[in-house]
Amino acid sequence: MTNPSSETRSFDAEISKVLKLMIHSLYTNRDIFLRELISNASDACDKLRYQSLTKPELLSEDSQLKITLSADEKGRTVTISDNGVGMSREDMICNLGTIAKSGTQEFLESLSSDSKKDVPLIGQFGVGFYSAFMVADRVKVISRKAGETESWIWESDGLGQYTVVKGPESTARGTSIILSIKQGKEFDLYLDRFKLGFIAETYSNHISFPIEFLDSEGKVHPLNKGVALWARPKSEITEEQYQEFYRHVGHSPDKPWAVLHNRAEGKIEYTNLLFIPSVKPFDLFHPDRRCRVKLYVRKVFITDEHANIIPAWLRFLRGVVDSEDLPLNISRETLQANPIVDKIRESVVKKVLSDLKKRADKDTKDYESFWNNFGAVLKEGLCETIAPKQDILEVCRFHSTDPQESVTGLDAYISRMKPGQKHIYYLTGDRLEAIQNSPQLEGFKKRGVEVLLFTDHVDDFWVNVVNQYKDKEFKSVTRAAKDLDEVDSPSNESEPKENAQDTKAEPMIEALIPKLKEMYGDSVKDVRITNKLSESPVCLSVGEGDMDIRLEQFLRENKQLPQTAYAKILDINPDHPIIRSLAVRIENSGITEETRDIAFLLLDQAKILEGEELLEPAAFSRRMSYFLARSLAA
Repeated sequence: MTNPSSETRSFDAEISKVLKLMIHSLYTNRDIFLRELISNASDACDKLRYQSLTKPELLSEDSQLKITLSADEKGRTVTISDNGVGMSREDMICNLGTIAKSGTQEFLESLSSDSKKDVPLIGQFGVGFYSAFMVADRVKVISRKAGETESWIWESDGLGQYTVVKGPESTARGTSIILSIKQGKEFDLYLDRFKLGFIAETYSNHISFPIEFLDSEGKVHPLNKGVALWARPKSEITEEQYQEFYRHVGHSPDKPWAVLHNRAEGKIEYTNLLFIPSVKPFDLFHPDRRCRVKLYVRKVFITDEHANIIPAWLRFLRGVVDSEDLPLNISRETLQANPIVDKIRESVVKKVLSDLKKRADKDTKDYESFWNNFGAVLKEGLCETIAPKQDILEVCRFHSTDPQESVTGLDAYISRMKPGQKHIYYLTGDRLEAIQNSPQLEGFKKRGVEVLLFTDHVDDFWVNVVNQYKDKEFKSVTRAAKDLDEVDSPSNESEPKENAQDTKAEPMIEALIPKLKEMYGDSVKDVRITNKLSESPVCLSVGEGDMDIRLEQFLRENKQLPQTAYAKILDINPDHPIIRSLAVRIENSGITEETRDIAFLLLDQAKILEGEELLEPAAFSRRMSYFLARSLAA
């Protein structure tokens, strides 16, 4: 630390927050620090093994990749070493001084004042290294990058700054992390060989590289089997081992919702060990849409980025895919267009969807928890060109107007369709509570016609790509005009009119239509009578070939359409008292300023209910104030 050539830097603001959390944490299971550091060491060995495929000289000085633990009770230090890829000075500054990973902001925003709840989040964002400060008051990192001669030493007490200094030329390839263990009885156990060995065996037995403990006499004690977990028969693997491997590859403290361990044999041979998390990762909707499944070739790590082995719409998966057919020296670039990768991806997708279908049929409540976490991501596959859309739709679940169903599948929906019903009806919106009370649904509810309720942004898009499911076409209720005429009512008996004047209403309403069109002008595309309203006087609709209302709004918000909304169709309820009274007034007195105000209040009401922007909010306010004043004065 006194070396005149040393360089002192400050941590990024994000790192400082993480360190503060680590240092002041009261989290009881401090053992996870060793799991995180061993996991990082394993990744370093994986990376070097991959690089050595094209540059075998990188392994020349030490070809047996491994991880070594040691402890000095008198000096109160624990060392975790690996002979993997190592770090240069720039790597240290990038990897240990900043969080150079997507999802950082989401991670920091997720932190609460309860450190016991916060600490398990650490590994999800690639900052597991800083868990070392849970047990250490100073951390030193000595590293030499493979293929380079210079070594570097990084050191910090975690209080805001770190130092980087050039290391000795005799430093071996790889990285050694030296922890100065804190004082106190609760920390003394981390200097004990048996405790460290127990932690390593418990959390890291699945690591495919040898993990050894080097005692003070130079004797080596193996701590793991060093066999890739996915290569072992399922009958030999315990649930606890699956969970620990999931924590290793998923960097997540939760238990997996599902484990998919399969071996495919035949023309294409591969093994997959995949996990579906039980909680939603913080970066699930990051624009990168990055998948986090690692690709191996005959147990040699190749890449966990851009391998195209898992489609983006299954990016919630964690785990590994190990191919027997890909060449070991395959580059990450040629992976993109490799036919073997395409076949593996197709097979994995088929297995995942098949497993989801079985789980959905077996336990609908449990499946609903999965759907709430990842349904919006899964539906992205419906917008992809080569995705098996019908298979995806088979495992999709949607909210519904059926009071007996919290969520429903399409097959169940079709089984409940009314006689004469030709379409799968749906309505899109931002919030479930809002669209459940939409006027668009009134006529459908009255006739017992079930409507699916879509609340995810992706729903606006896939319904324009996937036109039907099992010969039943999807149709938005905002496009439905005379559809309900074709559907049988719950009762064959016609409903009695409320009074005798109702029998004379139709000609009067028919005469109202052209008057409304005259008043509205270009403000609407058309005015028409509808039977899909029972309680509300009006609603907005779109024509058969027009863009759905919510999709248009989304595109306008993202500046992909002009900010002015396209004119819509105004549907009117011929049985509503306001419409009847307006028709009588116009028939008796023609178009007056008052009837014009009523007509535009109705149009503005319909726009507000659909989230459309009012072109003249001041005029709306004036009209509303006028009629409120009249009502109060009456």
